[in-house]
Amino acid sequence: MDWPARSPDFNPIEYVWDFLGRRLAARTLPPVMIRELRLALQDEWAAMPQQLIDTLILSMGRRCETCLAVRGDHIPY
Repeated sequence: MDWPARSPDFNPIEYVWDFLGRRLAARTLPPVMIRELRLALQDEWAAMPQQLIDTLILSMGRRCETCLAVRGDHIPY
């Protein structure tokens, strides 16, 4: 299967980064300094629901099937 090795379709961490970014943006006081950002990311990572991670892992089979079905074309989400 020809597919870019770093394709976001096959990289669940992209969805984790999106989750973390949305959580940081929703904070009442978003971090403004690097140290604050690091601490905020660590807090949000620790608070991330395990179910989110499980769902991303379990979705990989479906993602592969979808990519094969569309023959490498755009995947609507």
